[in-house]
Amino acid sequence: MLRKLFPHPWLTLTLTAVWLALMNDLSPGHAVFGLILGTIIPVMTAAYWPDRPRLRSPRMVAEYILIVLWDIVKSNFIVARIVLFMPLSRLQPAWITVPLDLRSPEAITVLAGTITMTPGTVSSDLSACGRAILVHCLHAPDPAGVVTGIKTRYEARLKEIFE
Repeated sequence: MLRKLFPHPWLTLTLTAVWLALMNDLSPGHAVFGLILGTIIPVMTAAYWPDRPRLRSPRMVAEYILIVLWDIVKSNFIVARIVLFMPLSRLQPAWITVPLDLRSPEAITVLAGTITMTPGTVSSDLSACGRAILVHCLHAPDPAGVVTGIKTRYEARLKEIFE
């Protein structure tokens, strides 16, 4: 019975939290409405998620979120410094292909979203075979270092979480 009411409990919690963040108000009315949305949307879309991803370690999820938040803050300062003080002649934008070890579509989606949310990088394309992602970097004097950073900082953790 509980599985039918909450087919995707993490999605329910996420939708509720996003609703509260969008409303910018923690009043009981908004919390109840967010919980209603967080319950109805997963129930209505459950048929489209037959193979729900299993998260292996909630602790790793929390760690990943903290790392991404830290990288977003740090990257904002780096991009601001590049935009404000770096002459265009020294700027080295680059298209970088990042080979993927991830196989889970959910994990690849989270990785692409993480890359895009981090200022200075944007994920642009996924190869047809799903084994590489194309990333544009605002400034990448060391493209191999960018690939290594993405693979060790994000992909390795996502592999532990999803696979």
